[in-house]
Amino acid sequence: MKNKDLYVLSAKQISIQQPLDEMWMKEPVFYTEPFVRSIDPSFKDYVSPIEARRMGKILKRALATSKEALKASGLETVDAIITGTGYGCIENTEFFLDALSNEGEQLLKPTYFMQSTHNTISSLVAIQTKNHGYNATYAHKGISFDSALQDAWMQFRLGKINSALVGGHDEMTPTFYNILKKGGVMGQDEEMCGEAAVSVVLGKQSEGALCRLTGFKMLHQPSMNTLMDSVTTMLQSAEKSLADIDFVMTGISGNHTSDEAYFSETRTLFGDKPLLKYKHLFGESFTASGLGFYAGVQCLKAGFVPAHLFVHQTEIVEKQPHCVLLYNHSDGKNCSLTLLEA
Repeated sequence: MKNKDLYVLSAKQISIQQPLDEMWMKEPVFYTEPFVRSIDPSFKDYVSPIEARRMGKILKRALATSKEALKASGLETVDAIITGTGYGCIENTEFFLDALSNEGEQLLKPTYFMQSTHNTISSLVAIQTKNHGYNATYAHKGISFDSALQDAWMQFRLGKINSALVGGHDEMTPTFYNILKKGGVMGQDEEMCGEAAVSVVLGKQSEGALCRLTGFKMLHQPSMNTLMDSVTTMLQSAEKSLADIDFVMTGISGNHTSDEAYFSETRTLFGDKPLLKYKHLFGESFTASGLGFYAGVQCLKAGFVPAHLFVHQTEIVEKQPHCVLLYNHSDGKNCSLTLLEA
């Protein structure tokens, strides 16, 4: 399989912006709060009220975005369902632990325990869509979505699948947010935290596709020379050069430490390419990179980049994007490079 044969057929999100909608591109919702929970749509179109009562929010969001993504792709089913989640169904985990703490080991509800595992998300989507194919979950903190995307990328290149539903799902409760903030993990400096539910359908057919996925690379604790070599190799493999990149989508979030790394590394790697950001709109979460992927896809689909995505307002360029490179790093250890082409 050649890199250019892989296409993004659809991409849907539920986040702190308008759910299952691209209204954020023209009329974004801006927040001043340090922590915001997602805006949920009506779930009655995706799951019956009886079933919904037994599902946590993250499961209903995953199911809604997955069904909408499949519908938009024109596919009834896919060969693989691959999910990335930082901490899985954290709200159900809290419910179970609270009951355990308050009631001892008496009268515990098994539903909270059964739906507190990470792979519940992929399993539920498979059951609801009657999918019996490859099913995997990656719980790798800030590179969870990237890990799921890497698995799909490899499966396509090995010729094992022709289509895949790749998801990135995380929820954040007030208690969990306070723990992360006190531990210095998230919510530092001017960083706003949110929740993520992203579902992307990948396939080999170009008809009706939103854009093309032409390159992907994950690295662990790379040196700057290794990063530069990886960018060059990925572009060469996609028959591109640095001059072909129109914009670089970064994970700049308001956390001064991680943002400074982005600023120094992107200038070395990509020169004066205009930098974009998305976490000021969608918030930081363990699978926020999935929202960055989604944002890049939508910009290529729409044929323009909204002014509110530019890191520097002096760099605003009103041009149709043809090639966007996504650069994400996590914990100062792991990073990913994703190349999207119109």
